[in-house]
Amino acid sequence: MAQYRLYLTRDKDQAEQIFDLLEPVFEEDGLPLANTEIDEDKQIYEISLYTEDKAGADEALPRMAACLGLKPEEIGVEELPDIDWVLHSLEGLKPVRAGRFFVHGSHDRDKLQDGDIGIEIDAGLAFGTGHHGTTASCLEMIEEIVALEEPKNVLDLGTGSAVLAIAVAKLRDIPVLATDIDPVAVDVAQENVEKNGADKWVSTLTATGFDNPEMQTRAPFDLIVANILANPLIELASEMRAHVKDNGSLILSGILETQRDSVIAAYEAAGIEHHKTIYKESWVALHLKPKL
Repeated sequence: MAQYRLYLTRDKDQAEQIFDLLEPVFEEDGLPLANTEIDEDKQIYEISLYTEDKAGADEALPRMAACLGLKPEEIGVEELPDIDWVLHSLEGLKPVRAGRFFVHGSHDRDKLQDGDIGIEIDAGLAFGTGHHGTTASCLEMIEEIVALEEPKNVLDLGTGSAVLAIAVAKLRDIPVLATDIDPVAVDVAQENVEKNGADKWVSTLTATGFDNPEMQTRAPFDLIVANILANPLIELASEMRAHVKDNGSLILSGILETQRDSVIAAYEAAGIEHHKTIYKESWVALHLKPKL
């Protein structure tokens, strides 16, 4: 069965913006996305989205075009030769530094430096590899809050690849519950937890929101991390307040700058106040705490 690639060529800044726009759109589909430098002198990059067959390409093309405000014919479509398309996508997936964290694929293990907290996450069926700006912002905020507040009971809601849960466990030996609505993501998250040696502290669970008996048993949490999307975060505001300790913290992301005020307003109405925002490109990560 032939594999396909949808692609655009842009300068470095535009390519990074396009990558950040496309990743949350296609993350749940598990389609590899790469941003590859093709002309070093001119700083020209190619953004590629890989699909397993023509039907997948036909379905992804109008979504990609709509996301970017383009016509479908403005996006290149290429039938690929018989290659390992996951490996090919990894070649353009560079490691990311966020504070002391170094998120990398297996192909970049040799780039770890002394003092790095390495988290190995390969592109695959689950999302949240650390290369999206929201994840990197969350990692920076996690390092700061875990050091300051020393939480003892943490929830990673909508864990995806479990990169954030693994980060908490590598900073501090405390129990972390990593949940996701998608059972495929949970399976991959569990694999990543084990690969990173965090299985003593991180447990994974398929759950929708807070609707699971184990979550009720383990609540309230000292820290809840949720890197999902703005609308679900707004809908969960009251439940977040019910499941975080009075002196606990929330780290929320997956939020565009234009959505920031709406998310903060929903949490203010639920009795949670805003403490800090990290801006990264067009995305934000929020630190919030219950009002006392």
